[in-house]
Amino acid sequence: MNSNGTNNHLPGPSDAEGFRKGMDDNLLSAIICLSERVNNIHDCAGTPIGQIHLSSLRPRLIHHRHTEIGLDILPAYQGKGYGSEAIRWALDYAFRRAGLHRVRIRAFEWNTGACRLYERLGFVLEGREREACWHEGRFWDEVRFGMLEGEWRAMVEEEKKEKEGEGKGEKMDESGVPMI
Repeated sequence: MNSNGTNNHLPGPSDAEGFRKGMDDNLLSAIICLSERVNNIHDCAGTPIGQIHLSSLRPRLIHHRHTEIGLDILPAYQGKGYGSEAIRWALDYAFRRAGLHRVRIRAFEWNTGACRLYERLGFVLEGREREACWHEGRFWDEVRFGMLEGEWRAMVEEEKKEKEGEGKGEKMDESGVPMI
């Protein structure tokens, strides 16, 4: 189980349809796939290993310019950097493309790897909802993290300076992502 308390059952056909509709309703949704090389050409279909989305802003709250990241990576692919890459991509979209001011992400207390990842990516621990979820015979806290646009921009600028200092000569776009 990830940080979504509603996924505590085996998914069925109605869950798949609900998931697809939810993806359509989000500000940003993507299936995370590993591309495969066939004859030295990337296969766009690839192997699906997870999903990421930015929740839509409700019309009456749009002036607050905030969103929440939802992320699921299949267990076999966790801890390999795919979540970090997907979150960085979503943050770039949220702050640079969509003009948002704040991004939130949550995890359950048992998911210590996710909590470490979010802090390593620059999210700030903002609080916890105590004993918010019953799982595996006990209650667990929901841990909340946030990042502000200014924090993201400062972090990207710092990463850009570090890359330039390494002298690798790689060209980077304004978000610090290597240009191909």
